[in-house]
Amino acid sequence: MMDAIAIGLGELGRREATALADIDGVRIVGGADPAKNARSAFKADHDVPTYETHGKLLAKTDADLANIVTPHTLHYEAIKACLERDIHVHVEKPFVTQIDHGREVIDLAEKRDLVLAVGYQRHFDPRYRTIRELIDEGTIGKPHTVSCHLEQWWHEFAANSWRGKRSLSGGGQLSDSGSHLLDAVLWTTRSEPTAVAAMVDDYGLDVDVNSALAATLDRDGTQITASISVSGAGQSTPAPGESIRILGSDGMIRFDGKTIHVTAEGETTTKQPKDIGFDELTARKLQNTVDAIRGTADLQIPAADGFAVTQLTLAAYEAAEGGHTVRFE
Repeated sequence: MMDAIAIGLGELGRREATALADIDGVRIVGGADPAKNARSAFKADHDVPTYETHGKLLAKTDADLANIVTPHTLHYEAIKACLERDIHVHVEKPFVTQIDHGREVIDLAEKRDLVLAVGYQRHFDPRYRTIRELIDEGTIGKPHTVSCHLEQWWHEFAANSWRGKRSLSGGGQLSDSGSHLLDAVLWTTRSEPTAVAAMVDDYGLDVDVNSALAATLDRDGTQITASISVSGAGQSTPAPGESIRILGSDGMIRFDGKTIHVTAEGETTTKQPKDIGFDELTARKLQNTVDAIRGTADLQIPAADGFAVTQLTLAAYEAAEGGHTVRFE
Protein backbone atom coordinates (compact mmCIF):
# COMPACT_ATOMS: atom_id res chain seq x y z
CA MET A 1 0.00 0.00 0.00
CA MET A 2 1.25 3.50 -0.90
CA ASP A 3 0.44 6.16 1.69
CA ALA A 4 -0.14 9.66 0.32
CA ILE A 5 -0.50 13.05 1.92
CA ALA A 6 -2.00 16.23 0.52
CA ILE A 7 -0.40 19.64 1.10
CA GLY A 8 -2.80 22.36 0.01
CA LEU A 9 -6.47 21.45 0.39
CA GLY A 10 -8.23 23.99 -1.78
CA GLU A 11 -10.60 22.88 -4.53
CA LEU A 12 -7.85 21.55 -6.82
CA GLY A 13 -5.95 19.95 -3.96
CA ARG A 14 -9.06 18.07 -2.85
CA ARG A 15 -9.87 16.97 -6.41
CA GLU A 16 -6.37 15.58 -6.85
CA ALA A 17 -6.47 13.86 -3.45
CA THR A 18 -9.69 12.13 -4.50
CA ALA A 19 -8.06 11.07 -7.77
CA LEU A 20 -5.11 9.65 -5.85
CA ALA A 21 -7.41 7.76 -3.51
CA ASP A 22 -9.06 6.14 -6.55
CA ILE A 23 -5.76 4.58 -7.66
CA ASP A 24 -5.39 0.92 -6.69
CA GLY A 25 -3.04 0.50 -3.75
CA VAL A 26 -3.01 4.18 -2.74
CA ARG A 27 -4.57 5.61 0.40
CA ILE A 28 -4.73 9.14 1.75
CA VAL A 29 -3.36 9.38 5.29
CA GLY A 30 -3.26 13.10 6.06
CA GLY A 31 -3.51 16.65 4.81
CA ALA A 32 -2.38 20.20 5.57
CA ASP A 33 -3.81 23.64 4.87
CA PRO A 34 -3.96 26.89 6.89
CA ALA A 35 -7.66 27.33 6.03
CA LYS A 36 -10.04 25.68 8.49
CA ASN A 37 -12.85 25.27 5.97
CA ALA A 38 -10.50 23.54 3.52
CA ARG A 39 -9.33 21.15 6.22
CA SER A 40 -12.92 20.40 7.20
CA ALA A 41 -13.93 19.64 3.61
CA PHE A 42 -10.90 17.40 3.13
CA LYS A 43 -11.55 15.55 6.40
CA ALA A 44 -15.16 14.97 5.38
CA ASP A 45 -13.94 13.32 2.17
CA HIS A 46 -11.15 11.16 3.59
CA ASP A 47 -11.60 11.00 7.39
CA VAL A 48 -7.88 11.44 8.11
CA PRO A 49 -5.96 13.84 10.36
CA THR A 50 -5.39 17.38 9.07
CA TYR A 51 -2.98 20.09 10.20
CA GLU A 52 -2.47 23.80 9.63
CA THR A 53 1.06 23.43 8.21
CA HIS A 54 2.99 20.88 6.22
CA GLY A 55 5.59 20.89 9.00
CA LYS A 56 3.07 19.59 11.53
CA LEU A 57 1.75 17.08 9.01
CA LEU A 58 5.21 15.68 8.28
CA ALA A 59 6.07 15.51 11.97
CA LYS A 60 2.98 13.42 12.67
CA THR A 61 2.54 11.35 9.50
CA ASP A 62 4.62 8.83 7.58
CA ALA A 63 4.03 8.81 3.83
CA ASP A 64 5.40 7.58 0.52
CA LEU A 65 4.01 10.36 -1.71
CA ALA A 66 3.10 14.00 -1.20
CA ASN A 67 0.74 15.90 -3.50
CA ILE A 68 1.47 19.64 -3.27
CA VAL A 69 -1.12 22.18 -4.43
CA THR A 70 -0.28 25.36 -2.55
CA PRO A 71 0.23 28.95 -3.69
CA HIS A 72 3.20 28.98 -6.05
CA THR A 73 5.82 30.66 -3.87
CA LEU A 74 5.21 28.02 -1.18
CA HIS A 75 6.05 25.06 -3.44
CA TYR A 76 9.78 25.09 -2.74
CA GLU A 77 9.58 24.78 1.04
CA ALA A 78 7.03 21.98 0.87
CA ILE A 79 8.94 20.08 -1.83
CA LYS A 80 12.20 20.31 0.06
CA ALA A 81 10.65 19.28 3.37
CA CYS A 82 9.11 16.19 1.78
CA LEU A 83 12.22 15.14 -0.13
CA GLU A 84 14.32 15.47 3.02
CA ARG A 85 12.00 12.88 4.59
CA ASP A 86 12.40 10.58 1.58
CA ILE A 87 8.87 11.24 0.34
CA HIS A 88 8.21 11.28 -3.41
CA VAL A 89 6.55 14.44 -4.70
CA HIS A 90 3.96 15.47 -7.25
CA VAL A 91 3.65 19.27 -7.30
CA GLU A 92 1.29 21.41 -9.33
CA LYS A 93 2.63 23.91 -11.84
CA PRO A 94 4.50 26.15 -11.88
CA PHE A 95 7.32 24.07 -10.41
CA VAL A 96 9.03 26.79 -8.34
CA THR A 97 9.40 30.56 -8.56
CA GLN A 98 13.20 30.85 -8.21
CA ILE A 99 15.89 29.23 -10.35
CA ASP A 100 18.15 28.27 -7.45
CA HIS A 101 15.22 26.60 -5.67
CA GLY A 102 14.54 24.48 -8.74
CA ARG A 103 18.13 23.34 -9.05
CA GLU A 104 18.30 22.55 -5.34
CA VAL A 105 15.26 20.29 -5.16
CA ILE A 106 16.06 18.53 -8.45
CA ASP A 107 19.52 17.71 -7.10
CA LEU A 108 18.01 16.59 -3.80
CA ALA A 109 15.53 14.26 -5.51
CA GLU A 110 18.30 12.75 -7.65
CA LYS A 111 20.59 12.19 -4.67
CA ARG A 112 17.83 10.46 -2.73
CA ASP A 113 16.50 8.54 -5.78
CA LEU A 114 13.04 10.06 -5.40
CA VAL A 115 10.39 10.85 -7.99
CA LEU A 116 9.79 14.58 -8.42
CA ALA A 117 6.88 15.22 -10.79
CA VAL A 118 5.40 18.53 -11.99
CA GLY A 119 1.73 18.31 -12.99
CA TYR A 120 1.70 19.36 -16.64
CA GLN A 121 -1.35 17.39 -17.79
CA ARG A 122 -0.93 18.26 -21.48
CA HIS A 123 1.70 15.50 -21.56
CA PHE A 124 -1.25 13.10 -21.30
CA ASP A 125 -3.62 15.01 -23.59
CA PRO A 126 -4.16 13.03 -26.84
CA ARG A 127 -4.18 16.28 -28.83
CA TYR A 128 -0.76 17.46 -27.70
CA ARG A 129 0.64 13.94 -27.80
CA THR A 130 -0.45 13.75 -31.43
CA ILE A 131 1.31 17.03 -32.22
CA ARG A 132 4.50 15.75 -30.61
CA GLU A 133 4.29 12.47 -32.49
CA LEU A 134 3.74 14.23 -35.82
CA ILE A 135 6.88 16.31 -35.25
CA ASP A 136 8.88 13.27 -34.14
CA GLU A 137 7.80 11.36 -37.24
CA GLY A 138 9.14 14.16 -39.44
CA THR A 139 5.73 14.88 -40.93
CA ILE A 140 6.59 18.59 -41.35
CA GLY A 141 10.35 18.21 -41.58
CA LYS A 142 12.42 20.25 -39.17
CA PRO A 143 10.32 22.70 -37.12
CA HIS A 144 11.67 26.25 -37.30
CA THR A 145 8.87 28.63 -36.23
CA VAL A 146 6.15 28.50 -33.57
CA SER A 147 3.29 30.95 -33.08
CA CYS A 148 0.87 30.36 -30.21
CA HIS A 149 -1.57 32.02 -27.85
CA LEU A 150 -3.55 31.40 -24.69
CA GLU A 151 -6.36 33.58 -23.36
CA GLN A 152 -8.59 33.13 -20.34
CA TRP A 153 -11.02 35.04 -18.16
CA TRP A 154 -8.53 35.26 -15.28
CA HIS A 155 -8.23 38.93 -14.34
CA GLU A 156 -11.18 39.29 -11.94
CA PHE A 157 -10.65 35.81 -10.52
CA ALA A 158 -7.00 36.60 -9.74
CA ALA A 159 -7.82 40.02 -8.31
CA ASN A 160 -9.88 38.36 -5.58
CA SER A 161 -7.53 35.49 -4.74
CA TRP A 162 -3.93 34.78 -3.77
CA ARG A 163 -3.07 34.56 -7.50
CA GLY A 164 -3.17 38.35 -7.66
CA LYS A 165 -0.72 38.72 -4.78
CA ARG A 166 2.88 38.56 -5.95
CA SER A 167 4.14 37.35 -2.57
CA LEU A 168 2.09 34.16 -2.98
CA SER A 169 1.83 33.74 -6.75
CA GLY A 170 5.33 34.79 -7.78
CA GLY A 171 3.85 36.17 -10.99
CA GLY A 172 0.64 36.52 -12.94
CA GLN A 173 -1.06 34.80 -15.85
CA LEU A 174 2.20 33.99 -17.62
CA SER A 175 3.36 31.85 -14.71
CA ASP A 176 -0.13 30.54 -13.95
CA SER A 177 -2.21 29.25 -16.90
CA GLY A 178 0.40 30.57 -19.33
CA SER A 179 2.80 28.06 -17.81
CA HIS A 180 0.84 25.31 -19.59
CA LEU A 181 1.34 27.00 -22.95
CA LEU A 182 5.09 27.40 -22.42
CA ASP A 183 5.32 23.76 -21.44
CA ALA A 184 3.28 22.69 -24.48
CA VAL A 185 5.62 24.55 -26.83
CA LEU A 186 8.79 23.12 -25.28
CA TRP A 187 7.41 19.61 -24.83
CA THR A 188 5.83 19.12 -28.26
CA THR A 189 8.94 20.40 -30.04
CA ARG A 190 11.40 18.74 -27.62
CA SER A 191 13.24 22.04 -27.35
CA GLU A 192 14.94 24.19 -24.73
CA PRO A 193 14.85 28.00 -24.46
CA THR A 194 18.00 29.88 -25.46
CA ALA A 195 16.87 33.54 -25.43
CA VAL A 196 13.76 35.64 -24.80
CA ALA A 197 12.51 39.21 -25.07
CA ALA A 198 9.16 40.20 -23.63
CA MET A 199 6.55 42.84 -22.94
CA VAL A 200 4.05 42.54 -20.09
CA ASP A 201 1.02 44.50 -18.91
CA ASP A 202 -0.39 44.25 -15.38
CA TYR A 203 -3.83 45.49 -16.50
CA GLY A 204 -4.31 47.13 -13.12
CA LEU A 205 -3.19 44.23 -10.94
CA ASP A 206 -0.06 43.67 -8.89
CA VAL A 207 0.96 40.88 -11.28
CA ASP A 208 1.15 40.46 -15.05
CA VAL A 209 -2.08 39.86 -16.93
CA ASN A 210 -1.03 40.16 -20.60
CA SER A 211 2.33 39.01 -22.00
CA ALA A 212 4.01 38.85 -25.40
CA LEU A 213 7.21 36.81 -25.75
CA ALA A 214 9.66 36.50 -28.61
CA ALA A 215 11.92 33.53 -27.93
CA THR A 216 14.49 31.30 -29.56
CA LEU A 217 14.50 27.60 -28.75
CA ASP A 218 17.00 24.86 -29.47
CA ARG A 219 15.96 21.45 -30.81
CA ASP A 220 19.05 19.29 -31.12
CA GLY A 221 21.08 22.14 -32.57
CA THR A 222 18.28 23.52 -34.77
CA GLN A 223 16.88 26.94 -33.86
CA ILE A 224 13.15 27.47 -33.48
CA THR A 225 11.82 31.03 -33.41
CA ALA A 226 8.76 31.35 -31.18
CA SER A 227 6.09 34.01 -30.76
CA ILE A 228 4.03 33.47 -27.58
CA SER A 229 1.00 35.52 -26.51
CA VAL A 230 -0.72 35.10 -23.14
CA SER A 231 -3.72 37.06 -21.87
CA GLY A 232 -5.51 36.90 -18.56
CA ALA A 233 -8.17 39.33 -19.74
CA GLY A 234 -9.68 37.00 -22.32
CA GLN A 235 -13.18 35.58 -22.74
CA SER A 236 -12.72 31.84 -22.27
CA THR A 237 -13.77 30.39 -18.93
CA PRO A 238 -13.11 28.21 -17.08
CA ALA A 239 -10.75 26.47 -19.50
CA PRO A 240 -8.39 28.71 -21.49
CA GLY A 241 -8.71 29.18 -25.23
CA GLU A 242 -5.50 28.46 -27.05
CA SER A 243 -3.92 27.74 -30.40
CA ILE A 244 -0.53 26.73 -31.70
CA ARG A 245 0.99 26.80 -35.19
CA ILE A 246 4.27 25.02 -35.92
CA LEU A 247 6.03 25.62 -39.23
CA GLY A 248 8.53 23.08 -40.47
CA SER A 249 10.85 22.76 -43.45
CA ASP A 250 8.30 20.47 -45.16
CA GLY A 251 4.94 21.51 -43.80
CA MET A 252 2.87 22.92 -40.96
CA ILE A 253 0.84 21.81 -37.95
CA ARG A 254 -1.98 24.06 -36.77
CA PHE A 255 -4.05 23.34 -33.67
CA ASP A 256 -7.04 25.61 -33.18
CA GLY A 257 -8.02 24.29 -29.76
CA LYS A 258 -10.20 21.51 -31.16
CA THR A 259 -8.77 20.20 -34.43
CA ILE A 260 -5.23 19.54 -35.63
CA HIS A 261 -4.65 20.62 -39.24
CA VAL A 262 -1.59 19.09 -40.91
CA THR A 263 -0.19 20.49 -44.14
CA ALA A 264 2.44 18.36 -45.85
CA GLU A 265 3.34 17.65 -49.49
CA GLY A 266 0.88 20.27 -50.65
CA GLU A 267 -2.15 18.71 -48.95
CA THR A 268 -3.94 19.51 -45.70
CA THR A 269 -5.51 16.81 -43.56
CA THR A 270 -7.17 16.99 -40.17
CA LYS A 271 -6.94 14.99 -36.99
CA GLN A 272 -9.28 15.31 -34.04
CA PRO A 273 -7.99 13.36 -31.05
CA LYS A 274 -10.46 13.08 -28.20
CA ASP A 275 -10.59 15.88 -25.63
CA ILE A 276 -10.66 13.68 -22.55
CA GLY A 277 -11.35 16.39 -19.97
CA PHE A 278 -9.64 17.73 -16.88
CA ASP A 279 -10.53 14.97 -14.43
CA GLU A 280 -9.25 12.21 -16.70
CA LEU A 281 -6.04 14.14 -17.40
CA THR A 282 -5.56 14.58 -13.65
CA ALA A 283 -6.09 10.86 -13.08
CA ARG A 284 -3.57 10.00 -15.79
CA LYS A 285 -0.80 12.24 -14.51
CA LEU A 286 -1.22 11.02 -10.93
CA GLN A 287 -1.35 7.39 -12.09
CA ASN A 288 1.90 7.95 -14.01
CA THR A 289 3.52 9.44 -10.91
CA VAL A 290 2.48 6.42 -8.83
CA ASP A 291 3.65 4.00 -11.53
CA ALA A 292 7.02 5.78 -11.74
CA ILE A 293 7.42 5.43 -7.96
CA ARG A 294 6.60 1.73 -8.25
CA GLY A 295 9.12 1.38 -11.08
CA THR A 296 6.56 0.18 -13.62
CA ALA A 297 6.64 3.25 -15.89
CA ASP A 298 8.88 6.11 -16.93
CA LEU A 299 7.89 9.47 -15.45
CA GLN A 300 6.31 11.59 -18.19
CA ILE A 301 6.18 14.83 -16.20
CA PRO A 302 9.72 15.17 -14.81
CA ALA A 303 10.88 18.17 -12.82
CA ALA A 304 13.35 18.97 -15.61
CA ASP A 305 10.39 20.00 -17.79
CA GLY A 306 9.01 22.18 -15.03
CA PHE A 307 12.42 23.74 -14.52
CA ALA A 308 12.69 24.67 -18.22
CA VAL A 309 9.33 26.46 -17.99
CA THR A 310 10.44 28.26 -14.83
CA GLN A 311 13.62 29.39 -16.58
CA LEU A 312 11.71 30.76 -19.54
CA THR A 313 9.08 32.47 -17.37
CA LEU A 314 11.55 34.20 -15.06
CA ALA A 315 13.75 35.21 -17.99
CA ALA A 316 10.71 36.76 -19.68
CA TYR A 317 9.96 38.79 -16.55
CA GLU A 318 13.59 39.92 -16.40
CA ALA A 319 13.55 40.84 -20.08
CA ALA A 320 10.34 42.84 -19.74
CA GLU A 321 11.59 44.72 -16.70
CA GLY A 322 15.00 45.49 -18.18
CA GLY A 323 13.89 46.13 -21.74
CA HIS A 324 16.47 43.76 -23.21
CA THR A 325 16.88 40.20 -24.48
CA VAL A 326 17.85 37.63 -21.87
CA ARG A 327 20.07 34.79 -23.07
CA PHE A 328 20.41 31.42 -21.32
CA GLU A 329 23.67 29.84 -20.36
